[in-house]
Amino acid sequence: MNVPQATHSGELKIGDIRFTCFVLADGRRILSQRGVLGALGRSGSIRGGTGGGDKLPPFLAQNNLKPFISKDLMMATSVVQFWFEKHLIFGYSAEILPGVCEVYLKARDANALYQSQTHIAEQAEILLRGFAHVGIAALVDEATNYQEIRDKAALQAILDRYLTPTRAAWAKTFPDEFYKEIFRLKGWAWQGMNINRPQVVGYYTNDIVYARLAPGLLDQLELFNPRMESGEREGKHHQHLTREVGYLELMQHLHGAIAIMNTVTHHDPERAWSEFKRRLQRWRPRINTNLDLDLPDTED
Repeated sequence: MNVPQATHSGELKIGDIRFTCFVLADGRRILSQRGVLGALGRSGSIRGGTGGGDKLPPFLAQNNLKPFISKDLMMATSVVQFWFEKHLIFGYSAEILPGVCEVYLKARDANALYQSQTHIAEQAEILLRGFAHVGIAALVDEATNYQEIRDKAALQAILDRYLTPTRAAWAKTFPDEFYKEIFRLKGWAWQGMNINRPQVVGYYTNDIVYARLAPGLLDQLELFNPRMESGEREGKHHQHLTREVGYLELMQHLHGAIAIMNTVTHHDPERAWSEFKRRLQRWRPRINTNLDLDLPDTED
């Protein structure tokens, strides 16, 4: 097995919670296994091979949590082995942590937690509040000083991991809840997924999602998936994302954005939308990119 090398390390602090974090040579942001377990109020360690597919790490393996775990999160929980300064280290993709926190908070809201899990939900709430200010990848970059060495070549390497020019088969990707929450925050009457959504929803989708995933990503998607003379596109943007990186991060980003939407309770639509955008910007700042204003299409 080809075990990757970590090029940067640091300590990530969220409140009183601390993680050892790493950036691998291929750009993946990783949290140490011990740090993730400690942050969730668990002790001990796990070895490689646990997590991913139908095998879940111990902090998600309880039966009462499974109804709240998305398939994408389930597939993303594989333990990552890597070398750092001659030490073999085990960790998890940093991107799974907001999703794990969301699982516990959803289970708590549904009164499905065991008594022994309530302290984990409390930790999850602290962590998710921390993520609401800046994205987990940005936090790792800051802790490891990785952002200081990113250049055009590094950005291109990131895009290569996210994008494929070949369009994949269409599959429903954006949860209905994503659009339902947009309607709620805008004060629009929700009539289900079968109605034609306002043209501006396509603009919101690009702004909330693609303009925040990776530098230059939206611009490249516009090149791969341009508009035809009719004004329509041949496919959806998400069909050009790589399954192993781009698509997984898209799903994790969607879950995080929906979680932030759920925290906004203003009844005044103008205030509600403004507050959501403010929290979204703190959690995952919009990356400087060009964005068309005439975007009639939506994703699903």
